[in-house]
Amino acid sequence: MSDLCLLGTRKGLFTLHRGTAGWSLGDKVHFLAEPVSAVLADPRDGQWYAALRLGHFGVKLHRSSDQGATWTEVGVPAYPAQTPGKAEADHTAPDAAKPAALDQIWWLEPGGTDEPGVLWAGTIPGGLFRSGDHGQTWQLVTSLWDRPERLEWFGGGYDHPGIHSVNVDPRDSRHVTVGISCGGVWQTRDSGATWQLTADGMRAAYMPPELAGSPNIQDPHRLLHCPGQPDTLWAQHHNGVFRSTDGATTWHEITNVPPSGFGFALAVHPRDPDTAWFVPAMKDECRVPVDAQLVVSRTRDGGRSFEVLRHGLPQQHAYDLVYRHGLAVDDTGERLVLASTTGGLWVSDDQGDHWRAVSNHLPPVYCVGFVPPV
Repeated sequence: MSDLCLLGTRKGLFTLHRGTAGWSLGDKVHFLAEPVSAVLADPRDGQWYAALRLGHFGVKLHRSSDQGATWTEVGVPAYPAQTPGKAEADHTAPDAAKPAALDQIWWLEPGGTDEPGVLWAGTIPGGLFRSGDHGQTWQLVTSLWDRPERLEWFGGGYDHPGIHSVNVDPRDSRHVTVGISCGGVWQTRDSGATWQLTADGMRAAYMPPELAGSPNIQDPHRLLHCPGQPDTLWAQHHNGVFRSTDGATTWHEITNVPPSGFGFALAVHPRDPDTAWFVPAMKDECRVPVDAQLVVSRTRDGGRSFEVLRHGLPQQHAYDLVYRHGLAVDDTGERLVLASTTGGLWVSDDQGDHWRAVSNHLPPVYCVGFVPPV
């Protein structure tokens, strides 16, 4: 059971601790006033990683081996000087042949337990990178970047497509599944040598009807497997919730999520594939909680039914949007942390039945992650 959580915000990296008196924020803010776009506490060796999106000064990545007492700057993903692949040169889009440039590290994921030092990074503009030396150096996974289908990807909330979800199969580290906005679901079973598009069954309501089922333009806002049963995956999609029980070969839509199927955040129980949590919102131009009431929707039966959890969450004048990495569950499946764009921070020790506010005054929170006991 984890008693520590990392919070990446627009104004630094915060820590959340659970002591005898309950949950509280740590006294020290790391990288004060700097935007932290991704955090990772590696369960294999206890090292922490923090990615900074510094705008004019570029992207930085820092690593700590002593739980934040000291930090070391390491390497960052870098795109080739020229965008690779003949497809760009043949494409008619005016900016297709322009060199790609790293905008942000959107997600960091550790490799398997048999791959010490291996990290994966999902980035904007849509590149997947791999490091074999704890982030010192990075290599673009060109086998995915060079796919001709990539030229059909497009941005959702950002101007460019991005990889925000990376799932490494605990049974086989060579099997990796990624979610892309807007580029669907892709899988490799050979550590990235080859890739397969596996978003059949998803539906994109924002496309013309004849293109709505195209797997390559789907927008899964967040994509997670159940670590205990990785063939079950959940996706909080732009226009609904989808679930797969056959390793993402096929997906089916779950249409009864109250009070709305729209949202960004998703958490999946570490062992029970039928239990998942969502943070519903009004969609598209509005993007606030339904009826200005912040709630979490939970299913415990694979999406056949849902409970709306609101005890301890603001139920009037609430305009908190929760980003796709703003909800997390710990390795027991009991503790959750929820953080919002308006600086709200809530914790639950009972799977979301009850929530307690820790702070209402944080900077906008981009990402949260429990620190697993090592």
